[in-house]
Amino acid sequence: MKLKSTNFAYICFMQFPKKLEDKLNHRKVNNALRTLKNQNNLIDFSSNDYLGFAKNHTIFDNAHYYLTGHNIKQNGATGSRLLSGNHSLYPVVESILTNVHNSEAALIFNSGYNANVGFFSSVPQKDDIIIYDELSHASIRDGIALSHAKAYKFKHNNLEHLSEMLKRVQHDNDTYVVTESVFSMDGDSPELVKLSELCRKHNAYLVVDEAHAVGVFGNNGEGLVQHLKLENYVFARLATFGKALGCHGAAILGNEQLKQYLINFSRSFIYTTGLPPHALATIQSAYSEMSVTDQRRKLLQNIVYFKNGILNNKLHDVFIESHSAIHCCIISGNENVKFISEKLQSKGFDVKPILSPTVPDGQERLRFCLHSYNSEKEIMEVLALLGTFVKA
Repeated sequence: MKLKSTNFAYICFMQFPKKLEDKLNHRKVNNALRTLKNQNNLIDFSSNDYLGFAKNHTIFDNAHYYLTGHNIKQNGATGSRLLSGNHSLYPVVESILTNVHNSEAALIFNSGYNANVGFFSSVPQKDDIIIYDELSHASIRDGIALSHAKAYKFKHNNLEHLSEMLKRVQHDNDTYVVTESVFSMDGDSPELVKLSELCRKHNAYLVVDEAHAVGVFGNNGEGLVQHLKLENYVFARLATFGKALGCHGAAILGNEQLKQYLINFSRSFIYTTGLPPHALATIQSAYSEMSVTDQRRKLLQNIVYFKNGILNNKLHDVFIESHSAIHCCIISGNENVKFISEKLQSKGFDVKPILSPTVPDGQERLRFCLHSYNSEKEIMEVLALLGTFVKA
């Protein structure tokens, strides 16, 4: 049966709230209004698909073959995992995660945002202490805002300041120290070995978001925590599947008691429909591909080539030091950074501007995301072109 398309005018008889209209207008005036844009066919220097897994045919086909081979023909989970949605693929994939990430237990959430909000809103208790890196992701900060714990931020990657904070605010209550192994807006990393030693010294629980490290670091992409052999010193890790793994969802990695606690008290886990079987089959297929792929080696080569290109084009003064797949060029001012981004896009390179208030005023930037499928020619050309605009 064909559905007829109907053209009609939407008429709302309620006036849009003026406070909301003023906030939108303020964004427009500051050239910071966010809008949705269609995908393009430009050379990709903006997506989180570091290994090209989002378009990987083997992952797609293997997920399909697994579902049909196990006679799983179900579009949705049908409910929350505590009701009807805990289908047979969940324990299979969570078992894979514990093996790959050398963790006692794993609990899958619908997204990294859901996982961070669910963890931080439920685990730290009233009068507990949370000390978090000032550049922590919005999902971490939103979860902390829902917590009843006392929260303090320390200067970005500054262990001396963190040590001072621990001495000043830590008392008899539990203390949680929060960081990311790769920061999404800077691409840099903390000194995780020293950070873990500091937490052990102060009996603080270390929590590490590995969203941009899983798939990139480690012998088989396990993440930076495992690469440094620190998994036994970290209370909880967040692994997400929407970046290098090219699919969707996330997991909290920790011990079995933490998993049981989250199942019982994490509201973003309890009160949401589970992931459909196809999403779990794709995660399983992506982890299988991650163990055999050559794409990580290519990505790491491109990171080295990009860093050399920064030096060759005398751009080191405007780039934040990074060894990850994320490299950021600071160009102050929303208008300035958007102008250069548009120039690069007009030449065929998809490089996105990061505007305030996403980053602090004066810290606006171009964010270069590197991939295994970027060619050396593309990297050389985009940096040479950037050099002409930055020097102009």
